[in-house]
Amino acid sequence: MSSINLRNIMINELIKIAKEAGEAILEVYKQDDFKQRTKLDDSPVTEADLKAHHLIIDGLKKAFPNIPAFSEESEGITYAERKNWNEYFLIDPLDGTKEFIKRNGEFTVNIALIKDHTP
Repeated sequence: MSSINLRNIMINELIKIAKEAGEAILEVYKQDDFKQRTKLDDSPVTEADLKAHHLIIDGLKKAFPNIPAFSEESEGITYAERKNWNEYFLIDPLDGTKEFIKRNGEFTVNIALIKDHTP
């Protein structure tokens, strides 16, 4: 299989995972009330952030088992562990949590493949 075909397969799988996360986020967005808390860095995290995080991490592990993933919501992965990763997924499952909470519609799902320190 050519590298172009592999790249297209990878991109299609990433789109599928991002769409699933987006659908989970929108389900929470439609609720009258949703769970939220403040992280140690004083930034908010919602039920939608965590649902999207788990969907993305699980989807990436299934589709790309040999590529590690690190999310803004990941816990227990130290810098010492990830500093030598040459290839990994960097994820913000719900970029724009404050906007999500304000319900202004300005938020995204971000999944980046980092290879040799380049997205």
